Amino acid sequence: MTHDLDALVPVTPVTPVAFHILLALATGERHGYAIMDATALSAGTVYRMIKHLVAAGLVTPAMRPTSTSDDERRRYDRLTPQGRAVAQAATAAHGARRTRARGVSHQGRWRARA
Repeated sequence: MTHDLDALVPVTPVTPVAFHILLALATGERHGYAIMDATALSAGTVYRMIKHLVAAGLVTPAMRPTSTSDDERRRYDRLTPQGRAVAQAATAAHGARRTRARGVSHQGRWRARA
């Protein structure tokens, strides 16, 4: 199943906090503390943004692993297909901005700086 990424990108840009959380979840299901560890964001910031991302349909609660060593209080989250598409589009947009900021065109040629 393919997605038209342009149709899934939100009207407003993804905030830096949302971007980092989406990237952290792009590698797989994670619980809040693992997201905090991967992003260096505070607990309040992470859980508040996860609540917004769930409401937006970009993140969904995941089943807890059956491992006996896992803490039963942990809530796991994962990206939805739309969340994955938005993360990919935001990553591509971020890369394009970084490329333009360095003075490199999309063809890989250096542009003259004023």
